[in-house]
Amino acid sequence: MPASLPDHARTVIIGGGSIGCNTAYHLTTLGHSDVVVLEQGQLTSGTTWHAAGLIVAGLLTSESDCAIYTHGRDLYARLEEETGLPTGFRDVGYLQVATNPERTHEMRRGAAFMRRFGIDCHEITPAEAQEMFPIGDLGNVESAFYIPEDGRANPVDLTMSLAKGARMRGARIFEGVRVSEILAANGAATGVRCADGRTITAENVVICGGMWSRQLGAAHGITLPLQAAEHYYLITEPIPDLPRDLPVLEDPSTYTYYREEVGGLMLGLFEPGAAPWNPGAIPDDFQFGEITPDWDRVGPHLERAYSRVPRAMEYGVKKLFCGPESFTPDLAPLVGPTPELRGCWTACGLNSVGILTGAGIGNVLAHWINDGLPPVDVTGINVNRFARSEATPAFRRDRTPELLGKLFGQHFPDEAPKTARNVRRSVLHDRLAAAGAYFTESHGWELPDWFAPTPEQAKIEQHSWFRQHWWDWHADEHRAAREDVIVMDMSAMACFQVEGPHACALLSRLSCNEVDVEPGRVVYTAWVNEAGGFEADLTVTRLAPDRFMVVVGENSRGHTEMRLRRHIAEGEFVTVTDMTAGRCQINLHGPKSRELLSRISDADLSNAAFPFMSAHRIDVGYADVLAMRVTFIGELGWELHVPATQAVQTYDLILEAGRDLGLRNAGMQTLNSLRLEKAYRDFGVDLDNTDNPIEAGLGFAVRLDKPGGFIGRDALAAISARGTPCTRMLQFLLSDPEPLLYGNELIYLDGAQVGTIQAGGYGHTLGGAVGIGFAECDAPLTAEAIEAGRWQVEVAGVRHDATASLKPLYDPGMEKVRA
Repeated sequence: MPASLPDHARTVIIGGGSIGCNTAYHLTTLGHSDVVVLEQGQLTSGTTWHAAGLIVAGLLTSESDCAIYTHGRDLYARLEEETGLPTGFRDVGYLQVATNPERTHEMRRGAAFMRRFGIDCHEITPAEAQEMFPIGDLGNVESAFYIPEDGRANPVDLTMSLAKGARMRGARIFEGVRVSEILAANGAATGVRCADGRTITAENVVICGGMWSRQLGAAHGITLPLQAAEHYYLITEPIPDLPRDLPVLEDPSTYTYYREEVGGLMLGLFEPGAAPWNPGAIPDDFQFGEITPDWDRVGPHLERAYSRVPRAMEYGVKKLFCGPESFTPDLAPLVGPTPELRGCWTACGLNSVGILTGAGIGNVLAHWINDGLPPVDVTGINVNRFARSEATPAFRRDRTPELLGKLFGQHFPDEAPKTARNVRRSVLHDRLAAAGAYFTESHGWELPDWFAPTPEQAKIEQHSWFRQHWWDWHADEHRAAREDVIVMDMSAMACFQVEGPHACALLSRLSCNEVDVEPGRVVYTAWVNEAGGFEADLTVTRLAPDRFMVVVGENSRGHTEMRLRRHIAEGEFVTVTDMTAGRCQINLHGPKSRELLSRISDADLSNAAFPFMSAHRIDVGYADVLAMRVTFIGELGWELHVPATQAVQTYDLILEAGRDLGLRNAGMQTLNSLRLEKAYRDFGVDLDNTDNPIEAGLGFAVRLDKPGGFIGRDALAAISARGTPCTRMLQFLLSDPEPLLYGNELIYLDGAQVGTIQAGGYGHTLGGAVGIGFAECDAPLTAEAIEAGRWQVEVAGVRHDATASLKPLYDPGMEKVRA
C-alpha cells in the first residue's frame, strides 16, 4: 500500500498518463503547487506507453488548435533542459502528401491558415518529398507539404520528464492508487475515495483517466462520451541505410503514417471500419496491455499501407502491435468543468493524439482552473457540448468504427458523420424526407441541409471543395427566401423556459442587453464572461413577469443550460426547464410570409399589432402557437413554436396555404448563405469565448448603463472606452464570383495579412462568396480606413479582391426585416 497520501490537496488529478502529468506540470508552473496525481498502475501504463510519440501538426483548422499544438511542440523541445530527463524529442520534420486535386486544395487552404499562427507548413514538389523520404514510392503524389520543426518524441520519457517538472514545483505523484469514487456534497466535488478506503478532500477533482474516464464519470452521473478502439501499428525488421532522421510521413490515401523506429519502419494505421474495444467497461487492471491483433480485419489495410513503401515488404515484421486508444464522437477532446458536478474537471478523450496535444490541453485546463477562464477558445472542446445519448453503448459502438479513418483521411466541408445517425429527429422528419431533404447532422440532430426535387436525388456520391450537384437547388431556396417565402424546420434550436420570482434577476445578470422588458418582447443579447468574452448569443423572450423563454442554437444547448444553472445565486428561486423536445420550431421567412401566415391565422399580423422583435400567442389552424417576429436571414418572418403534437398538421397547413406563393422548403445551406449576406453572427461558429461584442460589431445589444449591470460589464466598458477598435469583425464579398469561402481563409489589407475569415458561404443575392471575419490592425479601423483600403482574401494560395464593410451588404437599413 502506497504510504503518505495527504488528507487534503487543492487539486487531485486522477490519472498519470500524458494528460494527467501535463495538467500537473502546468498547474505548478502557475504557482498552484498543492497538486496530487493518483495513478492506479504506473505512470504511462494506460495508453501513453504505446503511443507513437508524433509531434506533428496535421491539418489544424482553428486558432485554438494551433495554439494548443505550438505550445506543446515548443515545450517538448526545451523540457529536457529544464528537468534533466530526456524526452526523445527530435525535429525530424513532417511530410503530408496529396494524391488528388481535392486534397491539394484542402492542404493549400490549411497550410496558409497554419502559417498565420506560427506553423511553417509550406508546399514542396513531389520530387523534393521523394528526396526527403527515399524509402517511399511517391509516384502518384500530386503535391506535398512540409513542416521542418515537427518531429517525434519518446512518450514514456516525455511523461516522466513532465512528472519530474511537476514534482520540482511541489506536486506529489502516487502510483498504485486507484480512485473508486469522487466524493460530492450539495452538487460539488469535495475529494476522492481510493479503492483501499483512504480519502483525500480537495477543492478541484480532475478526471484525466484516459479510456477509464467514461466509466468513472458515469458512476457519478457525468457524461463523458468516449470509446476505446483497436489501434494498430506495424514495425519492420531493421532496414539497411534507413535514415535515423527520416521525416514523419502522413498519407491520407492509405490512412497511414510512417516513421523510423530503431532502424526499422513503423507503419501506423488509422483505418476506416475500426473496431471498438470493450464498450461496456475497461478492466481496471489493464496496464501495459496489448490486444490480440485481428489479422483478417487489418490485412487489407496493411496491404494498402505497404503500397506506399513497397521496399519495406522485403524485410520481416518485427512487431504488429494492437492497443486501445479512446475516441470521442466528434474527434475533439473533452475538456473543462463538468456540468453535473461543480469543482469536477476533465481532460480526456484525446483521440490518439494525447502526446501531441497533451501539453497544450494541460496548459488550457491549468489556466482555466487557476484563473477561472481558459486562455483560448474552448467552444469546440468544452465537455458540456454533448448529451447523454451520445455516451450510450449503442452510440459508441456505432460511431467508433468511423472515427479513425475520419481522423486521418481526406476532409471536405459540410461532411457529416455517416454512423450513429437519427439520434434526434424532429417530428417533421418524415415529411421533410418525402420533400427531398438531404440530412446533415449537428450535435445528434438530423437537419435538412438542402432539398432535391425528389427524395431519390437527395444523396451525395462524392463530396467536394467546389460546387456540387445540389448547388442550383440550394440557390433556388435562397432566391425563394429573398423573393417569395420559405419554410424551415428549426426544431433543433434549444429552448429553455426560465421561471420563478428571481428569473428576471438571473437573466439580467447574465445578459448584456436589457431583458427586464414588458411581456411580449423578444430581446437579442450576448452573454459574456468576466473578461468580456462571449459565452452565448441568443434571444430572451419575456412571456410573463416571472417567466421567460431562452432560444439558442443546438451547438450551445449544454453550455447555455450549464451557465443558467451555475449562476442561480444562493437564496434565489428559479427553475430551468429544457422545452426543446416538447415543441417544434417552424420558421416562415420572406416578403410573402405575412400573406401566407394570414391565410391560416386570424391574428393581426400588421406592423402596428405585431412589430419586429415581439411575441404573441396566435392561432394557426387548430394550433395555439407562440409566434416570435424575429429573423436570422434578414427578411420579414416569424418563428412559430408549435406543440410537438400539432407540428405535422401545422406544417401541412403551411404547405397548402403557400402553394401559389412560391413557397419552398429550405435547409441549413440556405440559412447559412442568407445570414452571411446579412452579416448575422453565430456563437460557436464565427464568435467564440475570446471575442467580445464591441469588436464583433454587436455593441447595439450591450447596455452598459443597465441598472444593476451584468457579468462582464466592466470589461466591456473598458473596451468601449478605448474608442474605435483596432480589431473589428467585417463582412467580405469576393469580386470574382467563382471562388468559394468556407472559413479560415486569410484576409489582406493593402498587401498585409490582417486576419482570417471565420465563416463563409455564397451570397446568391450579392453575386459572390461572402464571409465574416476579424481584421486586426495597428491603427483604429474606422469606416474611412475600411473604405479606402484594398482588401483581398486568399483562397488556396490565390488572393482575390474583396469588398469589406462594417454594415451588412444586404439591406443595411433593415427595411426588409421591418416590412
